[in-house]
Amino acid sequence: MRGMNHRVVIGLETHVQLLTRTKLFCGCSTRFGLPPNSATCPVCLGMPGSLPVMNHAAFQLALRAALALNCRIAPFTKWDRKNYYYPDLPKNYQISQYDLPFSHDGWLEIDAGAGAKRIGIIRAHLEEDAGKMLHDEKGGESLVDLNRTGTPLLEIVSRPDLSSGEEAKAYLEEIRLLLRELGVSDCEMQEGSLRCDANINLHVPQADGSYVATPLVEVKNLNSFRGVERAMKYEVERQLGEYRQKVGSEWLVDRDAGKAFGDYQVFPVRQKKNGELTSVSKATAGWNDRREVTEIQRRKEEASDYRYFPEPDLAPVTVSPSVLERVRSELGELPAVQRARLQTQYGLSAYDAGVLVRQGRAFAAFFEGVAASCGDPKEACNWMANDFLQTLNERKLGVEQAPISAAALGELIQEVKTTGLNKQRAREVYAAMLAGGLGARDAIAKLGFKVVADEGQLLEIIRRAITANPKAVADFKKGKVKAADAIKGAVMRETKGAAKMDQVQQLLLKELQQQ
Repeated sequence: MRGMNHRVVIGLETHVQLLTRTKLFCGCSTRFGLPPNSATCPVCLGMPGSLPVMNHAAFQLALRAALALNCRIAPFTKWDRKNYYYPDLPKNYQISQYDLPFSHDGWLEIDAGAGAKRIGIIRAHLEEDAGKMLHDEKGGESLVDLNRTGTPLLEIVSRPDLSSGEEAKAYLEEIRLLLRELGVSDCEMQEGSLRCDANINLHVPQADGSYVATPLVEVKNLNSFRGVERAMKYEVERQLGEYRQKVGSEWLVDRDAGKAFGDYQVFPVRQKKNGELTSVSKATAGWNDRREVTEIQRRKEEASDYRYFPEPDLAPVTVSPSVLERVRSELGELPAVQRARLQTQYGLSAYDAGVLVRQGRAFAAFFEGVAASCGDPKEACNWMANDFLQTLNERKLGVEQAPISAAALGELIQEVKTTGLNKQRAREVYAAMLAGGLGARDAIAKLGFKVVADEGQLLEIIRRAITANPKAVADFKKGKVKAADAIKGAVMRETKGAAKMDQVQQLLLKELQQQ
């Protein structure tokens, strides 16, 4: 940063737990919060002689997600064993997919504030989860909970198309919205059903127009969207500082190993080791959310050898065109398509459409009902995104349990437009509707709000307000147009907000110009 036109390169590996009742290869429960090691069996514990059986529902959910991510679906896919040892992996291998993933080459569109951007998806594949290690922070023993072992995961690997922490956050939020709407996952980061690792490095510009790549860092322990954004911002600064400190001394640019990245060339750095130049290996870092820093944990001297080989106990899976067509037909309107339609059909801004869609399909459908009832989509959006959403949040309700119907909210908006009630009075009417289950007209009548629409009556009130505010009148005559607001406020107070604002504005300006 600091004047350098460097480029940030980020790719995310996102793990999503699928919303199934049972695990990927056995019948154990996937319910969160069960007593430790209570949701286990010989299959997920890797006992000798036990055999896995694929969860059909998990594959169907994964297929739904992959199609929504615009991935190409392989007609034939197999399972592989990924071999490694860790205490929370009782089989000493993980059943995953290696060279023949069931989906690949997709994309997801995001908007991080600078317009739509398409992020490539390298692959989305199925695999089983490992268990969970519980460490005593005071230096005591470490325990293992194997309840999570064998739960179905969809790993979504993005291309390195993200260029900021804001984009990384927007990408994860879009994945969460998409998969929740499809019923694929609940995507609760605090429960571990949405997790991600971020691979990040910088391309630093050189005088000849080429770039030098800083060593890649994989950041783990990212357990919130805000944490992902902050971790990426911190790591950009850290890598830039490290590059400035080491290039030309510990690091030398290898001009013989350049490769194309988009429309420019990128060269790696090498390090001196035993008199020879060797690659600077990829580092693994953890994000310390409390200190808001990344902490380098280890550097890999060379790529891990997981000794992949085909899983002998599971049959390959074939997917027919008819199955794909059926699953595709069940997807419904996806968030990106819905945002575009709301903008086109209702004239909403990209921001307003995003606010509605972010709350889910049912919320957007409720908005369309309100807009149809009142005939003013912009005002319908304003009420939905503010007062109505606040009501749902305060009462911890979904839109399906809303205490007011779309038609009733539309009626309120229409009455406000007709009568000219100000925002404060309109909110009082809204509160009365919520409290008593009343329609807008009945609530207005119950509260005794009578709109002052008679021009003669309004002129009398305006003239009294002008007489009572001589300083505002003087300021207005000096060219301070905003001074009229004080007089306008006096008029609205006397009418108790029951006057049409545009009518008051018109009559007031006419009177002031005659002063």
